[in-house]
Amino acid sequence: MARSLLPLRRALVCPSPPGTLVTNLSRFRNLSIIAHIDHGKSTLADRILEICGAVDAREMRAQYLDSMDLERERGITIKLQSVRLDYRDHVIHLIDTPGHVDFGYEVSRSLAACEGVILVVDASQGIEAQTLANCYLALENDLEIVACLNKIDLPAADPDMYAAEIEQVLGIPANEILRISAKTGEGVSELLDAVIERIPAPTGEIDEPLQALIFDSHFDQYRGVVSSIRVMNGELRTGAKLKFMQAGVTHEALEVGGRRPENTPAKSLGPGEVGYLIAGIKDVGEARSGETITEAARPAAAPLEGYMEPKPMVFCGLYPVDGDAFEDLREALEKLRLNDSSFSYEPEVSGALGFGFRVGYLGLLHMEIVRERLEREHGLNLIATAPSVEYQILRTDGTTVVVDNPAELPPPTEVKAILEPYFACSIITPSSYVGTLMELCQGRRGVMVKLDYLSPERVELKYRIPLAEVVIDFFDQMKSRTQGYASLDYEPDGYDAAALVRVDILLNEEAVDAFCSIVHKDKAYDYGRKMTEKLKEIIPRQQFDVPIQAAIGGRIISRQTVKAYRKDVTAKLYGGDITRKKKLLSKQKEGKKRMKNIGRVELPSDAFITALRLDD
Repeated sequence: MARSLLPLRRALVCPSPPGTLVTNLSRFRNLSIIAHIDHGKSTLADRILEICGAVDAREMRAQYLDSMDLERERGITIKLQSVRLDYRDHVIHLIDTPGHVDFGYEVSRSLAACEGVILVVDASQGIEAQTLANCYLALENDLEIVACLNKIDLPAADPDMYAAEIEQVLGIPANEILRISAKTGEGVSELLDAVIERIPAPTGEIDEPLQALIFDSHFDQYRGVVSSIRVMNGELRTGAKLKFMQAGVTHEALEVGGRRPENTPAKSLGPGEVGYLIAGIKDVGEARSGETITEAARPAAAPLEGYMEPKPMVFCGLYPVDGDAFEDLREALEKLRLNDSSFSYEPEVSGALGFGFRVGYLGLLHMEIVRERLEREHGLNLIATAPSVEYQILRTDGTTVVVDNPAELPPPTEVKAILEPYFACSIITPSSYVGTLMELCQGRRGVMVKLDYLSPERVELKYRIPLAEVVIDFFDQMKSRTQGYASLDYEPDGYDAAALVRVDILLNEEAVDAFCSIVHKDKAYDYGRKMTEKLKEIIPRQQFDVPIQAAIGGRIISRQTVKAYRKDVTAKLYGGDITRKKKLLSKQKEGKKRMKNIGRVELPSDAFITALRLDD
């Protein structure tokens, strides 16, 4: 691939030396690649890197911009990545974005640094749920959209049919939609020509006071915080004293430059340019996404608009297996929060698990990725409690409290009503799977809002479903029922009252807060039975019987018993008076009774991990 593109590359590249301030803004194009998951964004970014000569042929690899091991293993983009490219006497600042719905916040952040987007649609699958969501996001930001149909080299590709579908659904004329293959490179240079022609150049004044927006940051253990920035007005110079307007702190710009895709230092960055900044920042809270940078000596009148804080949807407790690692976990969360500001955390204490944090995520995949990154990048061994959502509790005294931890739910006598969050879900599916998807949604207490035929073969289903029913395994069930053809997008849709109860799990008549959960009244018995059966299998036998009970308030709804070890105290007897045998058994019984009163059920840490596994 790299060899076949070399002659083309030499003809197209017109490099601008790093450190040269380009004052002619008409040469700049700032854009993001957006698409549904697995429609070829990262592969397209690879071909653009090759055509623009940004990476040497010997160093080229698939999904070059996906730098995390986790991204390469899973084959998905988790973090946005920016790169500066030279093409036909123009400078292109390109941002590759994730496609999964849980990382939509990364897409919205990247769009704030752009004037246009490349919308990629799979020519063998057509419009999917995240295609629509990301396209509407670009329209809300008033960005120019250059649409293309990718994977035209596949035997199943039908670009004419899906071009007509895009025109019908999104209103983009079919004759303006480009046909490309990111795998072979076919049509990619024409796509870049369309980008130069259709996407407007950035605006900004070099003589104005400096205004630069941080749209991403990560922590480097040797250099401190490295921020991705977009300069809106003024000039960002190496060595300048900078003021971070929201944080109210001052730092010196130790290094500024562009990503080509490796960090390349420059003397300065002008308006319209996208690059990076290193200012020796050690406190991760001082360079959050959405921060405005200006010069301390000549500050801007007002900060830039920044971003709305994302609202976490799914919550779970994170606890170190080793209690002494609590401070290490706090430090790891602080550093990761800089790189991913879409999760929140606060300390909490569990009677069963000790000290830990209550962490809020945008979704279940996001939760899985954050936990895995903490374990891999920071060497932690963690226990995660069962995921829950945020409930609004109307108390009998008229007050309202917000609860995201089931253990904090007030007693039933103090609760007037429990309101649970709902999601507006959009599912795009082949029409042959409509029946099985309607069954799935209605089984999760969903209410149909709308059913639209995008084409004779494809249907969009819109449902309103409780968030608690979506977060556990809804996505997996949807994919398995439709052989992977359906796609899902969702957004918050308010709160409604529901018949919810808290199910407590008691071991030896003591409630274990890590296992308690808020579930719908109709499903409480099933949940209690499954948890008691599972715990019976994994709790080791003790010197006394251990009752495992599921309870709603004071009412036991399910019970299992882990039987005690029994020593044969009568083994040494061989006949004689029966009262001797009864006396020994009675003495053993008294000892077991006393041990049960003073004994605690010791749970190994892997018992929590096994019992709280999400896929069971």
